[in-house]
Amino acid sequence: MFYRMKVTAIIADDLVNNVKAYTRSPTVTEAITIALKDWLDIHNIKELNKQISQNPIHIDNGKQIREMNRSK
Repeated sequence: MFYRMKVTAIIADDLVNNVKAYTRSPTVTEAITIALKDWLDIHNIKELNKQISQNPIHIDNGKQIREMNRSK
């Protein structure tokens, strides 16, 4: 189920205007929604990169990967 939340926040006008400009959004709601989604995407990518760096996949040659891809 999708819930919406009405929020009152005090945010500097120049910050809101910059977000609206960068997102090319006509409304503050749309601009902030896009900015928050983008921030979460970046955060999730950073977390995934951290996990991968802690347990990287080592490939000696491409043959193993090609065989795995062809078996699917």
